[in-house]
Amino acid sequence: MILVLNCGSSSIKFALYPAAVAALPRQPSWAGRVQGIGGPAPELRATGQGAEPVTLDATHPTTAALGLILARVETHLEGRPLAAVAHRVVHGGGQYFAPVRVTQRVIDDLRRLIPLAPLHQPFPLKAMAILMDRQPRLPQIACFDTAFHRSLPMVEQLLPLPWSAWQNGLRRYGFHGLSYEYMSHALPERHGALADGRVIVAHLGSGASLCAMKGRESIATTMGFSALDGLMMGTRTGALDPGALLYLMEVEGLSLDEVGQMLYRQSGLLGVSGLSDEPRVVVQHEDDPGEAGQRARLALTLYVRRIVAEVGALMTALQGLDLLVFTAGVGENCAFIRSRVCAGLAFLGVALDRVANDANAAVISTPGSPIRVAVEPTNEEWITARHAQDLLA
Repeated sequence: MILVLNCGSSSIKFALYPAAVAALPRQPSWAGRVQGIGGPAPELRATGQGAEPVTLDATHPTTAALGLILARVETHLEGRPLAAVAHRVVHGGGQYFAPVRVTQRVIDDLRRLIPLAPLHQPFPLKAMAILMDRQPRLPQIACFDTAFHRSLPMVEQLLPLPWSAWQNGLRRYGFHGLSYEYMSHALPERHGALADGRVIVAHLGSGASLCAMKGRESIATTMGFSALDGLMMGTRTGALDPGALLYLMEVEGLSLDEVGQMLYRQSGLLGVSGLSDEPRVVVQHEDDPGEAGQRARLALTLYVRRIVAEVGALMTALQGLDLLVFTAGVGENCAFIRSRVCAGLAFLGVALDRVANDANAAVISTPGSPIRVAVEPTNEEWITARHAQDLLA
């Protein structure tokens, strides 16, 4: 069996897949998450059961959570060995463009990339180190969100900085690649030849980005050097005038750490609305009186406008658009966000089927819409397990 781990600051998602099969099933044999790690009330949620409160060592909560997962996994192996643990890693930098077996050198290399994705990068590396110490013979495999964007043309990777920056590795890498790679498999199954045409996938979750795909390869994307770029997100700014950062540091006197906290954790929907980083919460306050309602409306308007603007920018790279796909937590489940984005694209002829959209149907555009609009659940765990299976072969 292959165990897939997606480790964050307060949660660890896990999924268990059979290794020795010709066609890896899309759905795991068992899956779930331990959430609330480091908090007062951690719990485990898994396939076939509700929330189960658990007790974790308060001194080493991540280590305890991993131990809990491994112990539970043992009961679901049904006599089969654990062949490998596969990790989702956000950033592979300029060195790792394909899944790799984890060694201490790999961990050390990836630690140097923590400043580029501080909300994500440290946690799988911590899990790798813990597992390497506890089970040194167990193969571990790192799969990178940046790898799918290796196909970006150089002009899409280049930053308008002095050439020495490019030589030193400052470039646009792109993220959410495991999700987009899954789309490259799933979209042809549902949309046939249209999936090989001009496609934009909108991965909208707490982090968010768009990817322009042609021939099911990435040719442009909104996230760049770090996971801050592009779209407005739950707590992250997205693209921002760098002069604003200079002002915050030079005039307002914010330290580098304070600016980092603002950009990653205090901005986006949460920062503008003052309410939440979750669109479904913010929308409930749009009709509130006074400043609260105004800020809620402004936050969602800006959130949607940034998506619409970036769709337009990516269309110039594609020279048109055949298929627009929404995925991830917000993209898959927030019909009102999809509706507002498509209303912003109505000048292109985009027309939604309201009933289909409200039902989160696979196709939510009308038959006459010149651009097909779709909803496709992502499956990063399956892609990660598939890479692990290939490396084990």
